[in-house]
Amino acid sequence: MRYLHTMVRVTDIEASLDFYCNKLGLEEQRRIDVEAGRFTLVFLGAPDNPDSQVELTHNWDPEPYDGGRNFGHLAYAVKDIYAVCQRLQDGGVMINRPPRDGHMAFVRSPDGISVELLQDGPPLPAQEPWASMENTGEW
Repeated sequence: MRYLHTMVRVTDIEASLDFYCNKLGLEEQRRIDVEAGRFTLVFLGAPDNPDSQVELTHNWDPEPYDGGRNFGHLAYAVKDIYAVCQRLQDGGVMINRPPRDGHMAFVRSPDGISVELLQDGPPLPAQEPWASMENTGEW
């Protein structure tokens, strides 16, 4: 058995692609538009692990998706958690759970999907402003 993908429904495909690709760093692997079903599937993969994918499902007819927290979360190992959190924050993404411990942080997608970032390898030494930053919102 091997992992294929996780599917999350998104309300605004452009805002979601901006978050997952431009800010988080995933890359679009393939896209499928299904006119008969009125939806688009976009498969995203990490640059160094493109086979582990997130499938964004965008239904063309708007419908609300709430309760992103009860989905659980996506998790990605990153080479430098502080640099990734800084890039995300600079891009306007709220850091809900800062990497105070140099090991773990949480952010949310535009649709409220919780994304866990884990330092690849041992935790980095504590670093400001992260070490003293409080949690914000839910994660």
